[in-house]
Amino acid sequence: MSADNDSERHATKMAKKKAARDKIMATKTDEKGLIIVHTGKGKGKSTAAFGMIFRHIAHGRKCAVVQFIKGGMETGERNLIKERFSDICSFYTMGEGFTWETQNKERDIEAAKAAWEKAKELIRDETNTMVLLDEINIALRYDYLDVNEVVEFLKTEKPPMTHVVLTGRNAGEELIEAADLVTEMELIKHPFRSGIKAQIGVEY
Repeated sequence: MSADNDSERHATKMAKKKAARDKIMATKTDEKGLIIVHTGKGKGKSTAAFGMIFRHIAHGRKCAVVQFIKGGMETGERNLIKERFSDICSFYTMGEGFTWETQNKERDIEAAKAAWEKAKELIRDETNTMVLLDEINIALRYDYLDVNEVVEFLKTEKPPMTHVVLTGRNAGEELIEAADLVTEMELIKHPFRSGIKAQIGVEY
């Protein structure tokens, strides 16, 4: 087959694919604030969520972050947002670290509840177009918060056009059922298993 014929066949094939795609896209006209869940054992749950936060910032849209678990450890995303974008993105680190570090269940529960109260306040504020609840799934997994209360709030009090992103391993079935978009990060390979510690610019 000549190169010209091959190019022509490819162009025809792509034209058909585009027409089919355009037909599908023409039916997608609705907009709504999404409940988005990033879960799974693989790396990238918070990373992907912060990618969406930075998209909102880039579009000049007001947004907010509440971190439920990560405490005193310094992170690049928190530093950047607080130093350069605090006028458009509110950032609250409410946790005191991972539960195995604090070793104080009562204090962890108090911190999770305070974070949830702040989260509700930010979600109710319709000027926020996205609110990220980072690592809330861990607080839910340990029953520091009631998953049914969280789901009910998202269903009944979240403004119609506000996106809420919830990250962390082991998202509960109730939350997955309520969500519009769920992504499970699958672990295939991780450097930690080879003795490599978390590194600046990759993990934090």
